[in-house]
Amino acid sequence: MIHLTHPTTIPHSLFPIKMQAILFNQPGSLDVLYCDNLPKPVITAPDQLLVKIHAAGVNPIDTKLRQRGTFYPDQMPAILGCDGAGIVEAVGEDVTDFRPGDAVYYCYGGVGMGTMGNYAEYAIVPAHFAAPKPQSLSFAEAAAAPLVLITAWEALYDRACLQLGQTVLILAGAGGVGHVAIQLAKLKGAKVCTTVSTPDKARLARQLGADETILYPQTDVTAAVMQWTEGRGVDVAFDTVGGTTFFETVAAVRPYGDLVTILEPNLAAGTLKAARQKNLRISLELMLTPMMSGDLEAQRHQGEILRQCGLWFDQGDLKIHLAQTFPLTEAAAAHRLIEGGSTTGKIALQVCPHP
Repeated sequence: MIHLTHPTTIPHSLFPIKMQAILFNQPGSLDVLYCDNLPKPVITAPDQLLVKIHAAGVNPIDTKLRQRGTFYPDQMPAILGCDGAGIVEAVGEDVTDFRPGDAVYYCYGGVGMGTMGNYAEYAIVPAHFAAPKPQSLSFAEAAAAPLVLITAWEALYDRACLQLGQTVLILAGAGGVGHVAIQLAKLKGAKVCTTVSTPDKARLARQLGADETILYPQTDVTAAVMQWTEGRGVDVAFDTVGGTTFFETVAAVRPYGDLVTILEPNLAAGTLKAARQKNLRISLELMLTPMMSGDLEAQRHQGEILRQCGLWFDQGDLKIHLAQTFPLTEAAAAHRLIEGGSTTGKIALQVCPHP
């Protein structure tokens, strides 16, 4: 349960109190999250947007940062939430792509840089991170999309350089990243095989374009992939699961193929010997790197990814599966659901900004 009052180190008396936010002071279980009133942020740089948040995406990274601590442990309390969607309320003097009243979506903040996060009613966002919100999506659907879209795009298009006609194995195809990865792979003209845990998830994966679904609790995944590829192995494998699954996936990839993972391989759980013998290209994908490193070119690239995906959404070529929404004050319930490990698609928080 989120507490409505909680001690905080922010000197409220120095600022007008104008927005509600969900914060935490130290890593821990669900009860470290609390609701508080904070100063409404203001633009401090010419390239910034002030966004009135309508919805915030909830991702597994949020739960991990809450449990283990953020990337910036000296900047507490912190607001979680990398994904947001809302209405631009004000723009910096150098901003030319947006104006007040525009609807936007973006992935920015939420990694522990103080109160820069989207579990709140307002956020300051550098304009190059943002893109016009797809008109065909609700604010909640739009807020659920950016992190997983950018992750899947960078993994398949930038790391693995997926090509027309190639075969790709996407692990956990009904998950947040997996369900958009299926669609991005199909948009590139690839043939897609994916793993799922239930028949319902298999149906969803096929609706999104998967050519082959493997029920991994009852099927040998490698054997199924080799049968599907007539003994060759896939050109590209995209691991969104990690652990021993990463190492087991090596056997399903053809020699000189690509294996991309969004999780750090645990060398205590396996060895890269088989991958080396097959001359695989191993790639790591962390879409938060541009934000944390300050790489402006990479940041702009992510904004362009969202712009292109926005066009595909509005053309009907791309979908986001929003499984459930929660009010902002029930962020802990959203975290609990994700930590349960069986969610399908994405989860978002509905934020109710001040008028």
